[in-house]
Amino acid sequence: MRYYPICLDIKDRRCLVVGGGQVGTRKVNTLLACGGRVTVVSPEVTEELSRLAGQGRIEWLPRAYNGTDQQGAFLVIGATDVEALNSSIHKDAEQAGRLCNIADQPKLCNFVLPSIIQQGDLMIAISTSGKSPAFAKFLRHQMQDQFGPEYGILLDLMGAIRRRLLQDEHAPEAHKPLFERLIAEGLLEMIRQGQRTRIDRLLAQVLGPGFVYETLLKTNGDEGPEELDERG
Repeated sequence: MRYYPICLDIKDRRCLVVGGGQVGTRKVNTLLACGGRVTVVSPEVTEELSRLAGQGRIEWLPRAYNGTDQQGAFLVIGATDVEALNSSIHKDAEQAGRLCNIADQPKLCNFVLPSIIQQGDLMIAISTSGKSPAFAKFLRHQMQDQFGPEYGILLDLMGAIRRRLLQDEHAPEAHKPLFERLIAEGLLEMIRQGQRTRIDRLLAQVLGPGFVYETLLKTNGDEGPEELDERG
């Protein structure tokens, strides 16, 4: 295995995209969705990028790239079709020890971008280690119908339950069998079928009184920093 799998937090971090075409636009949209502060360097950009710049959602530098553009950047993406420029972007990033991805050129990347299936906070990444993005896309299309919105709802519910248990001073090590029982008892399928009465009954059986499906979902928020290693 060549690549170390990781989920990267880029919220409020400066991300540089060189290139303002359709590929660059896709990269920018993903970075924005993850909370990155995006700067685009390109003499010309798509209408969508121009609109985002006009709204103040990205910074657009309407000129050619130079090495100083990477200063302060956490992550760099090259999205141009000029080989010499892409090589220069890669070289500048490597010298500074920055994360760098050059679209469609795995040899010029120190990380690759997987194809993604997403439902709420559930994210399934598919990677071919850069050997065949087309096959990764094919697998994504095959798998995406298997994971409906109920998966995102389940994660929201589990997160709300976890925070509630922590507030009630439950020991974190005691959480795992409770969550495993909820899953084993068919909570996902109940959510898929909209069986709220059965969900509330199961929550009461496993967790005790006061755990109500609708109430828990209304209080759902971002996860805190606890238990970030999800291997357990």
